[in-house]
Amino acid sequence: MPEGNTPLYQPSNPGVSPTFRFLESVNHSYPTNLRDYHDLYTWSTNNIDKFWGLVWDRTNIIGHKGDHVVDNSALLSSNPPWFQDARLNWAENMLHCRSKTKTALIQATEPTSAHSVPRIRQCSYAELYDLVAALVSALLQHGVRPGDRVAAYSSNCIENVAACLATTAIGGIWVSAAADFASEGVLERFEQVKPTIIFAVDAVVYNQKVHQHLPKLSQLLAGLAAKDKGYSPKVVIIHTIPHPEDRSHWQLGWLGWDALLEEGRKCKLGLTPQGEIEWERLPFDAPLWILFSSGTTGKPKPIVHRAGGMLIQAKKEFSICGDLQPEDVFFYYTTTGWMMWNFLVGGLSSGSSLVLYDGSPLRDPSLLWKLVDDLGITIFGTSAKYLDQLSKVYRPREHHKLNTLRHIYSTGSPLAPPLFDFVYEHIHPNCLLGSITGGTDICSLFAGMNTALPVHRGEIQCRMLGMAIESFSPMGKQNPPDEEGELVCVKSFPCMPLGFWPLPGFGSDENVAAANARFQQAYFTEYEGVWYHGDHIIITRSKSGNGGGLIMLGRSDGVLNPGGIRFGSSEIYDVLDVCFSNVSKSEISLVDALAVGQKIDRGVDERVVLFVKLSPGQTLSDDLEKRIKGEIRVRRSPRHVPARVIQVPDIPYTLNGKRVEVLVKKIINGAPLSSVNPATLSNPECLEFYRDIGEALRQEVA
Repeated sequence: MPEGNTPLYQPSNPGVSPTFRFLESVNHSYPTNLRDYHDLYTWSTNNIDKFWGLVWDRTNIIGHKGDHVVDNSALLSSNPPWFQDARLNWAENMLHCRSKTKTALIQATEPTSAHSVPRIRQCSYAELYDLVAALVSALLQHGVRPGDRVAAYSSNCIENVAACLATTAIGGIWVSAAADFASEGVLERFEQVKPTIIFAVDAVVYNQKVHQHLPKLSQLLAGLAAKDKGYSPKVVIIHTIPHPEDRSHWQLGWLGWDALLEEGRKCKLGLTPQGEIEWERLPFDAPLWILFSSGTTGKPKPIVHRAGGMLIQAKKEFSICGDLQPEDVFFYYTTTGWMMWNFLVGGLSSGSSLVLYDGSPLRDPSLLWKLVDDLGITIFGTSAKYLDQLSKVYRPREHHKLNTLRHIYSTGSPLAPPLFDFVYEHIHPNCLLGSITGGTDICSLFAGMNTALPVHRGEIQCRMLGMAIESFSPMGKQNPPDEEGELVCVKSFPCMPLGFWPLPGFGSDENVAAANARFQQAYFTEYEGVWYHGDHIIITRSKSGNGGGLIMLGRSDGVLNPGGIRFGSSEIYDVLDVCFSNVSKSEISLVDALAVGQKIDRGVDERVVLFVKLSPGQTLSDDLEKRIKGEIRVRRSPRHVPARVIQVPDIPYTLNGKRVEVLVKKIINGAPLSSVNPATLSNPECLEFYRDIGEALRQEVA
């Protein structure tokens, strides 16, 4: 049975929460008599056009709404248009506050040996607006137009947020990669979308050390040039860390951040005579940004998100569900390559202050909690992996006041029940612990926090309003409460991606058709007509009128998720193909490989296990294992490095010639061989080896 019948947290006065105020708006606007969250959730998913139209009205979205919302009868897999008459600009809604005294962004950088305390930078909403205005002019001066891609290979800094806002202010499409990504991983992303301009930092701090970034940037640019001789993006360098600026790696034509701003302040393109930004208001379904989520085959998937969908979801999640206020100081530990960075920036729509942290979260486990007290952080976002590691080494409540905290958010992987206990016992006894789930695919939430509802041990509070998610059986039937199944969404939702890049009008008919086929394959082939998300879940019985919470059981597909960082097995296979497939006869030949995730830390996290098949008579040596790990580290990132590399006699394949990653993942995590249909495999006999090695692997992490 699911755990958590006794609330760990109970809201003091849910009747005055934004959720119940919204419920009253529904009852006032329509002939309804909704009484609790369950009623509201049911109404919101049965009347998606009325619900989302009312969200627009009640959250004060800036722009022209129009009369159309969505066709309720449209098949979800047809990806119906939303708010067809609407015109809006996402960045305009982020910068509606113009206060000179209200802080918009606080940047905190991890201390180094030369600077023993975190470096703090701040800018007000007025200063951020002026910064974005100068960037808008500069981008227009350099020829950026609606639909052009602008990218960042950057750390989590004020400049990165400003560049994103300026790009989207003029209708450009934002693309982001974290500075800790290896250049080859970024190349696989950027070569697909060909950004016009690339913003990059010159150095980053991690583990209290300054790491030069320009050599990685040069490798990326060389790779892009090799892929397309005629392609040459403009490069802008951001100098953010107080260390001697090293221009020895600069290339001819690169432009400094300050020089770019100066250009913008002189030319004043895209501004009114009074210096106001002339926002490019585009359709609701105009592309806003491209996020990359790796599948299990091929290159990372370039997921295109619509501007209106990202805006209205942020408004709903923060203003109605999370009660984010202008007085809040909102922090999320994230890199710029994780969707939680986009989620965090969406907090500007509520006029709150955002904290951007760059550096290691656990080299000094007290650092982030000291920032809570020093900066007055009210909402603290992190990952389940971080909370698990923290629970083994540090008790924040024993060392810090933490009086300002009112919410703690956790995502990236399932939050185990004991970690709920840790938060309430050792961080804050009376905060809302919001375990949340969604993903890069929707860049928002399917289930998560709500200030009108209690928190139950081991459970996500609720399904989010307007998101018609269910648990499906393997046969495509809706499961009853408390039964395991696959997370699906059965009705249209506005944050559903527009598709994979290239969209129509941005590529050849052949490439657009291939991208659309890949999109349909990713989400709509498992169950006809509904969105398949790839998460294994339980929807619990309704408690306290919540309509049922969620228990996350982990990924059900072949995506790897160590430490809450998702990537595809293909990112590992590509390295192996490049480095170990075309070797001389005197060297050991790696014939095949299979990478899967094994659950560790009581299911809170997983580690990557790489199975390798070598040529007959050859043995995996310590040297070869080190070489494999080393190449993956250099060409991808430390997060991609497998915890174990194990030689196997064979790799299982389906009759259609596909690796069976999901099946092997289930077996090494304890599923019996009796659950396998051997008729679907070309070599089912090899599974006995994985059953036996799975027992040994589970003993290692027990």
